[in-house]
Amino acid sequence: MTDKTLFQKIHAREIPARFVYEDDLVFAIHDIDPKAPTHVLIIPVKPIRSLSTITPEDAPILSALLFAAQTIAKAENLGQGWRLVTNTGLYAGQTIPHLHFHLLGGRHMGWPPG
Repeated sequence: MTDKTLFQKIHAREIPARFVYEDDLVFAIHDIDPKAPTHVLIIPVKPIRSLSTITPEDAPILSALLFAAQTIAKAENLGQGWRLVTNTGLYAGQTIPHLHFHLLGGRHMGWPPG
């Protein structure tokens, strides 16, 4: 039996979180260390390690992640703009081995981000 990822534990309500969205494929929670006025993590229920490990069978999940981002951005009144980010691998800053997107908004976002 493999250990659950942090996000699997959150989805199972073993660790508390502020949920803002949930369906059969994805769920979303407020980040506990926000980097913008709105900072939501959008996470697949299936524990996909990162974008570097997706398969063609994951296409419906990836689509659901993007549609969830749009739905959440509308609900959070981010009509002025928002950013969607995922970190893939150690050099990119990925610290949890479970794919997730950061939805950031509520302020002007500068460029370049890194």
